[in-house]
This record gives sequence, structure tokens and C-alpha cells, in this order.
Amino acid sequence: MSEKNREGKRTARERMLAERAADEARAKRKKKLVVGGVVLAVIAAAVITGVVVQNERSKPETPTAAPAGTIGDKNLVVPVGAADAPSVLTVYEDPRCPACGSFEREFSPTIDQLEDAGKIGTQYHIVSFIDRAVPGKGSKTAANALACAQDAGHFRDYHDVLYRNQPDETNDAFGDKAVLISLAKQVDGLVTPAFEACVNENKYGGWVSAVQQDFDKSSFKSTPTVLLNGQPVYPKNGSQEITPQNLVEAVDAANQGKTLGSTGSHGQSPAPTSTASETNNPSPKAG
Repeated sequence: MSEKNREGKRTARERMLAERAADEARAKRKKKLVVGGVVLAVIAAAVITGVVVQNERSKPETPTAAPAGTIGDKNLVVPVGAADAPSVLTVYEDPRCPACGSFEREFSPTIDQLEDAGKIGTQYHIVSFIDRAVPGKGSKTAANALACAQDAGHFRDYHDVLYRNQPDETNDAFGDKAVLISLAKQVDGLVTPAFEACVNENKYGGWVSAVQQDFDKSSFKSTPTVLLNGQPVYPKNGSQEITPQNLVEAVDAANQGKTLGSTGSHGQSPAPTSTASETNNPSPKAG
């Protein structure tokens, strides 16, 4: 074989090897691009999913049904007292909360009197977080029953009955719907087929969840949280330990020179929208 032919074959082999190396390099680059694209797509999907989940967590559930006469954004608040009362008492409570029970047993007669006199309208946020920490479902079940009582126009009286008969926090008696209906018999006119069906069918379960989600988004961390015209007053009003008597004094001071509200039967007329800004001040650790 001539030197020229050998040189030609060598050149052909080198060209073939070079082309093969180029093909392999292109294949590697393509593979990297495909893998990188898949990784980016997975990351993007994860980010999108995370944003959607976070958005879902941050949006209070919109209840499919709300009790009659409820007020505020998404109708999450139960109003009691005069719609035109000059002062607003805002109360966040859990039916299983022992500190709430203590507060109500001490203060509810005074609060009822203030409502009946047209001095305050009370806005109740019925939360249900204790079921998360203590086995049972009494917070949610009792909250639904309170919503049913609001529907029937007997919220205040039934609310007071529940707190007077509140079981120990670890006793889930309020998780038994029969117990809740039995206690409702202490309120004249409350127990009807409609009320019993409302309790037994958990009619306002979505509303109860929405109220709790709204509480979760606030800066309040404990119950009871009690505000007078947007300012915390329980367990202390400023530096002063709150009592029924000085609650009356605080209300009278806030109402000085103002016209009292007109009252409805048993304080069941709609409560006013707060005349003071109800800011999310950190709540006192009362329970």
C-alpha cells in the first residue's frame, strides 16, 4: 500500500473519530438539557403547589351557610345587644375553654345588664381550637349548637346555659349532641325540631371552621380575649385587674355624653359594628 493511501485511510479514521466524538458531545449536552429541564419543571411545580397550599391556608373558609343575624366579613360574628349602642364589647371564646367558663360565670350577669341597658353591643367570635389539643370534638359541636341557637333567636340565653354547665376541659361532654340538646331545654322555646336537626346534622360546621380560621389569622393566641372598643380589658384594663364593677365603670366612662342604644328582647337585637378600630393587639394570656 502506498504512503498516499495509508495517509488517506488515517485521515478518514480521524475524521470518523472526530465526528463520533462530536456526536457524543451533542448527545451529552442534549441529555443535560433534558434533565435540567425536568428538574426545573419539578421545582417550578413544587413552588406553584407550595404557593397554592399557602394561599389556601391563608384564606379563611367561606361558609356555605351562616346563622341568621350574624355580621362582619363572611358573617362570622354573633351580635348581641343594641345595634346602636355607643360601645362594643368583643369576645373571643371557646366552649371548652375553662378560663372562658370562669370569665362568663363571673361577668355574664353584668354583660347582660349592660346590653339590656343599651350601653354595649357584644360581638362574639365562637372559636374551637381546644379540640386540636385535647381529645374530643366538644368545641366544634358546641360552637355549632350555639350557631343553631343564634338561628333560633336564643343565642344569649343558650350561651349562658352552656357556660354555667361547662364540663372540665378534658371531659368531652359537649361532644355529645344529646347533651347539648338536653341543656337547650333550659331555654324556653329553643328546643324545636328545627333546632334539633341543626345540632344533629352539624348544619353550621363550615361556619365554625371559618370562625376558627379567622381567629388563626389574628394575633390573638388565647381565650377569652375581651376587648372594649378595640382595647383589651380582660384580665386587665390597663394596669387595673378587671372586675364586673370596674367593667361597668369603664363602659360608663367610654359612653359619657353619648346616647344609649335601643334594646331588643333579651339582648338579641343585632350588635353594632365597632365605633373604634378593633386592632389585633396581642391578647392577654388568660387561659
